[in-house]
This record gives sequence, C-alpha cells and structure tokens, in this order.
Amino acid sequence: MSAVLIERRDGVEAHVEVRQITHWHDRIAQLALVLMSASLAIFLLVPLALVIGKCFVNADGHFIGFTNFSGYLANDGVWTSALHSVAVASTVTSIVIPMAFTFAYALTRSCMPMKNAVRTVALLPLLAPTLLSAVSFIYWFGNSGLLKPLLHGHSIYGFPGIVCSLVYAAFPHVLMILVTALALSDGRLYEAADAMGTSRMRKFMTITLPGAKYGLISATMVSFTICINDFGVPVVIGGPYTVLSTDIYKLIIGLQDFNRSAVVSLLLLCPALVAFAVDFFVRRKQQSQLGARSTPYQPKPSRGFDMMMLAYCALVCLLLIAVVGISVFASFVKFWPYQMSLGLQHYKMGLIGAGIFDAYENSLKMAACVALGGTAIVFGGAYLVEKTRGPRWLRGFINLCAILPMGVPGLVLGISYIFLFNSPANPLNGLYGTLALLAIVTVVHYYSSSHLTAVTALRQIDNEFEAVSASLKVPFYRTFFRVTVPVCLPAILQIARYLFVNGMTTVSAVAFLYSPDTQPASVAILNLDDAGQIGPAAAMATLVLVTASFACLLFAGVSHGVLHRTQAWRTSRHG
Repeated sequence: MSAVLIERRDGVEAHVEVRQITHWHDRIAQLALVLMSASLAIFLLVPLALVIGKCFVNADGHFIGFTNFSGYLANDGVWTSALHSVAVASTVTSIVIPMAFTFAYALTRSCMPMKNAVRTVALLPLLAPTLLSAVSFIYWFGNSGLLKPLLHGHSIYGFPGIVCSLVYAAFPHVLMILVTALALSDGRLYEAADAMGTSRMRKFMTITLPGAKYGLISATMVSFTICINDFGVPVVIGGPYTVLSTDIYKLIIGLQDFNRSAVVSLLLLCPALVAFAVDFFVRRKQQSQLGARSTPYQPKPSRGFDMMMLAYCALVCLLLIAVVGISVFASFVKFWPYQMSLGLQHYKMGLIGAGIFDAYENSLKMAACVALGGTAIVFGGAYLVEKTRGPRWLRGFINLCAILPMGVPGLVLGISYIFLFNSPANPLNGLYGTLALLAIVTVVHYYSSSHLTAVTALRQIDNEFEAVSASLKVPFYRTFFRVTVPVCLPAILQIARYLFVNGMTTVSAVAFLYSPDTQPASVAILNLDDAGQIGPAAAMATLVLVTASFACLLFAGVSHGVLHRTQAWRTSRHG
C-alpha cells in the first residue's frame, strides 16, 4: 500500500510517494489470500469448468462439438420435462409469493399477538429435508392416505404433489426475504398519508407495495430457482411426472450417462444464473428505504385487522404443523394404515436393525464438520478480504468466487464433483466417497449466504483497529482473535447454526458423492422411500428434524450465555 503526499520544495509543490512498510505478518496474510483463492478455484471453478467441458466430448474424451446437445434435445421427452419444470416453478411461485407476503405483512404491519410463536413455526420447514414434505403429503393424500377420499378419485402423485410439497419447502425462504423488505419502511410516509385521510388500501398500493418491489422480485427469483433445482420432491411424489432434475437423477443412477447429465446440468445452470443476475441487478438498483431523518414505521393497534391477520397466520401455521406432524406421527405407527397402534418398530427394525442408522451418525459427523470447519473457513476468508492488506485483484477474485455458489444448483455442484474427484488421475481422488468431501461440497454449496453474513458483520467494525495494530506492529492474527472474533461472535454463531442445519438437511449436493459407508441421513430418506419403506423414511426424517431443532435450541442457549459475557459493551451505559 502507498500514499501520495504533497510537499513544498523551494516554493514549488512536489508529489512524494510514501510507501507503507510491510511487516512479515502481512506476508502471512497475503499467503493466506493466495491459499484461499487456490482453494476456491479447486473446489468451485475447476469442477464447474469440467461440467461445461463434458458437454462437448464423448465418453472417450474426444471433442464432438454440440452432438450431446443435439442428441439430448432431439428427444421429445426432454421438452416435456423442461415444460413440466417451468410449469411447477411458475405455479409454486404464484402461490407462495402472495401467501408469504400476506404472512410477512401480518408480522410487520399489524399488532397481532404471538408474533414470535408464528414466526418460529413458519421457519419450521428449514429444519428438515424437502423430502419430508413429499413423504407427509403421501401420508395425507397417497393411496393409503388419511384424506384420500377428499381427492374424489384424483391422485396426489405428479404435478399436484410436487406443487404442494415445494410450496411448503419454499415458503420460509420467501418469507425471510419479504419480512426484511417490509421491515424497513419510513414511518413519515404513513403519517403523512394518515394526515390526508388515505385509506388502508391506497396506502398499501402507493407506499407499501412500491417499497417492497425489490424484495418481491428477489423472492420470486429465489422461489423459482428452488423449484427448478429440487429433485428430491419429484423423485418421491412425482410419479410419472418428469422434470429436468429427475432426468439428471435417472441419467446418473440408472444409465451412468455422465456426458448427457452434464448437458442437463448446464440447462439447469442457465435459469439459476439468470435468476441470480436479475437479483443482483435489482439489488444494485435498490435504494435505501431509511434515511438519516427517517423514523421506523410502528403499526397502530386495530382489533379487527389484527385478529384477521392472526387468524390467517394461525391457519398457515396449522397447515405447516400438519405437514410435519403427520410424518412424525407415522414414524411411530406400526403398520400404516391397517395397524395404527404406536411403537418404535420403524426406529428399531427399520433403521437400527437394517443398519441404516449409521446414515444418521454420518450426518451428525458431517454437519459438525461443516459447522466447525466451514465457519472457520468462511469467516477467516471474509476477514482476509475485508481487513488485511493484499492485491486488490486477488480480493476481488475471492469475492466473486464467494458469491458464485448462490447461482449454482446443488445438483450441478454435486455432478461437477463426480467429474473432478472420481478421476484416477486426480491426486485428490482419495477424497471421493468420504465424509470429508461431503462436508466440503456442503460448505461450498452454502458458502455465499455465510460469506455475506460475515462480510456484513466485519464492515460494521472500523478499520482503525487494524490500522492501529499495524502501526504498533501487532500481527493481524492477534487482532483477529482478540478484537474481531469477540465483536463478531453473534454473526459467527449464526453462520455455524446455518451450516449445521443445512449439513443435516442437504440432499442435492451430496446425492451422488457418498459411498455405502458414508451415506447421509437425507439421502437415506430418498433411498428408503424408493425401496417402498416409507415408515423408516418418516422415522429418519423425524430424527433429522428433531436433531436440527435441538441444535437450534442449543445454539440459542450458547449464544445467550456467551453473548451476555462478550457483548456487554453493546448495551453498557456510560454515565
């Protein structure tokens, strides 16, 4: 780093370049930046490049141009799958956006009671694999479902089941975005509207909706991407209804056709990247809703409106609990629906006796590695980019790689790891099929959100800490452990919780990378359902749900105790 000073010599101004002294520990930071860049290139860019390359070669590795594309697209079933994927994504998005927006509006624009309770229930789907919703709808409306007569001869398998399951899975993701979009509003606008006697509907159309439009666009992109890329739900409840994601599953598991699976991966990557680009462009166009003179909006009590919002939220929460509850209940039923007495048969015989309980232990180990190792890597990398001195292009490269996974479907990432790590010529071939590789791909898959959380926390800390440390020749790592980590501990614990829960529930990124000894619980649910053992599948899904819930409670307890000790400065009053 250098600075340009202006000094006067013999009455003439002269520019003098003053270069800041580089200490030995700065070299360590620069080396860490290089290692971080190399790791992201190896575990993200190279696999994606291999996916693209596989599209243009045959099984022997010879270049064949667009033959794979033409051969795949010549099949009429491909266009049917593509139309089905778009139809599912469009239908789910058109349902979940109004549903989640109304829920978010109730949380931010009403004074209804029990807000914390309904918010907690609304986020319940995040604690279980998306497969759980598909299994639950089979128990409700399947061939032996409790509410099968309500369908009047129609079947839940296919388009209806996929849509219902994905609405449940996408709801909390969309809700979090819309709550954030509605939470930051300038109260002065509403006060002026009230002074002019503006009706509630007119305020909604002229103030609320325009202020939340960027959040709505982002939520739409997220919902559409989730539906296009999810393959667990269509495999479980899709029946003969094919989508692009299940085409990949059949090409790899059934036909071992990796070249055509690369073609489908590229087709799946395109809408995800388009959605990511639109979301990125929208965020750049978005302007701050709160200025220096703004006042946060405070809703006013209105008994009729508040009770109406509470009734709506209670109905949605009841539906969400019903989806989760039926699988939990069915996991204890001895023989659905003929012998409805309760017992632990599915846990003892279906999981432990069949040797499948090891999958649950594998998920625990993997999630712990993801939470501990992933948090250290993500936060350490963000710190190197934001707080250390290094080449600007190198930090820009890391930032670009950190955001890229947000636009890459987990299914595509998992397939790319097959191409890279299943090659005998790769020195890292020994990682294939191990829990270590499953943990790595999970960290990469969820890297973007964790990185953004870490960067947001780090940018709240003044750079003067590092400047003073450098002037006193204090190594950056000492400042990191003594200042940065304690200050950012809330964000670090949030990242660890996020990674642990996703490590327990992820399916798409790890579905093709496990060995018989490293099968995770989320994939075991898929395989159990495929084998017709829906009871043990519900039992495994229940174990994952309970574990993720317990982990969240544990993190909350640890956060309360640790933060009370380390974050007292945030609430201390100086007299």
